[in-house]
Amino acid sequence: MNAHRDINGHIGHERAGEAEKAMARLLELDAEVLAPYLAELTGLLAQLVGPDAARILDLGSGPGTGSLALARQFPAAQVTAVDICAQLLHRLRKQAAAHGIADRISTVEANVDGPWTKITEKGTIDLIWAAAFMHHVSDPACTFAQAFEHLRPGGLIAVTEMDFFPRFLPEDTGPGQPGLEARLHQATNTRPPHEWTGALEDAGFAVEERRRFEIRLDGAQAGPALNAYAHLCLAKLRSHATDVLEADDLAALDALLDETQPQSIAVRGDLSVRTTRTTWLARRP
Repeated sequence: MNAHRDINGHIGHERAGEAEKAMARLLELDAEVLAPYLAELTGLLAQLVGPDAARILDLGSGPGTGSLALARQFPAAQVTAVDICAQLLHRLRKQAAAHGIADRISTVEANVDGPWTKITEKGTIDLIWAAAFMHHVSDPACTFAQAFEHLRPGGLIAVTEMDFFPRFLPEDTGPGQPGLEARLHQATNTRPPHEWTGALEDAGFAVEERRRFEIRLDGAQAGPALNAYAHLCLAKLRSHATDVLEADDLAALDALLDETQPQSIAVRGDLSVRTTRTTWLARRP
């Protein structure tokens, strides 16, 4: 995961330390709220790779939500988390220690756009995980080529992309006109969807599936972190909406983000999560 992220999962050119903390918090809340989806995906990988996988590589690990989930799903595996940001890797090591699996998660501070000498020094890999990361690298073809080289024959690569920010609000939010969140997404989601099938095939992989996960969780399923997660996501979108939303919609959104208001996102009981994630599952022949 790169230090500078834009609206489609990136932070932008903010002060690095604060930006990394904010992104780490958002990713950790994402993993907590979407835990059923994460368990489904890693469970699918366990079926495809086998529970006895010995080495897993997490590319662009960030604070390590994927690394932790993979370590839980693959109890015999050593997970190597790779990221360019030392601060996020430090956060991951603290989380691994807190979960009692520090001996099974190692970290490598490296840029995947460069040589993979440090990344793969322990040998071939059974599973490569790249979640919301591949669109950050400067040369995806080169990254996929290096992944192919270091993955064992029969090994699997799983590339996941977040299609866009989740939706949380009911149609009528109270403040403003109905459909506010739909208009916010329409105004800010301006990039075409990511597509990795061709790049994976060009690198030599056999793409077995391109799976789209439809995630629909009510408040009870999402758990107590839902309000904080929704607030962070919508505040992030609000920071990009000033010039693309009507004044009435901006005022309504500001009211929803105001934690002192009774209809604030921070305290609402009618939130849910609706989102999609796409995963490419490809194998080295």
